[in-house]
Amino acid sequence: MEPIHKGGMVARLAQGRAELDRLLAFRRRAFPHRHGREEDDQDALSAHVMVERDGDVLAYFRVMLFGWGAGLAQGYAARFYDVGPLSRYARPIAEMGRFCVAPEGVHPDVLRLAWGAMTRIVDEGKAGLLVGCTSFRGAGWEAHRAGLALLAAEFVGPAEHLPGRKAAEVVGLDQAGPVGDRRASLAALPPLLRTYLGMGGWVSDHAVVDRDLDTLHVFTCVEVDRVPPARASSLRVVAG
Repeated sequence: MEPIHKGGMVARLAQGRAELDRLLAFRRRAFPHRHGREEDDQDALSAHVMVERDGDVLAYFRVMLFGWGAGLAQGYAARFYDVGPLSRYARPIAEMGRFCVAPEGVHPDVLRLAWGAMTRIVDEGKAGLLVGCTSFRGAGWEAHRAGLALLAAEFVGPAEHLPGRKAAEVVGLDQAGPVGDRRASLAALPPLLRTYLGMGGWVSDHAVVDRDLDTLHVFTCVEVDRVPPARASSLRVVAG
């Protein structure tokens, strides 16, 4: 991926161990691990993308690209979900993870650049799916009941592609009960998940409790060909 420039900022791939260490430190603040570690086996398989300005990291994500569905077994999501139902998928799949931004908040153009970089990677890799694990802060599922209820009611994916249960501690989305105030329920979703859903994305029928990161996450999938045309066009303008 060639760098993308906008308003004094640049989205680019990390180069070398020193830059990766800097990004891991940035990432660790967003995803504090109860055992103090952050680097994992997926890092060696991933491209690491940063948005920076004047040497300061403003946003980060990592991405793995698999040639077809069977490759997902080597990804991060496969640690927690049985991704076998997607193993016959014939096109490349991009798995995005650890998306985070500077804790003090960022200008909207930072997010546009990050998504522009992701769009370029997806297009260059000819990926048909963009998948990942999208996290709610806090492992206690009851605190996220409103958002989980909305996901259960409107956003669970097609049965033939849904990942199965694999993790030791899971919560069925149907445990959340009925949807109350839809607007409040939508606001209760993590911003990244709202972005995925706005692109036509779907989620698993259960969430996974991650005690190490103190999060609750759902498997998330965006079918690239089904992204609304206006949204796809705006992303590709940024991606160049």
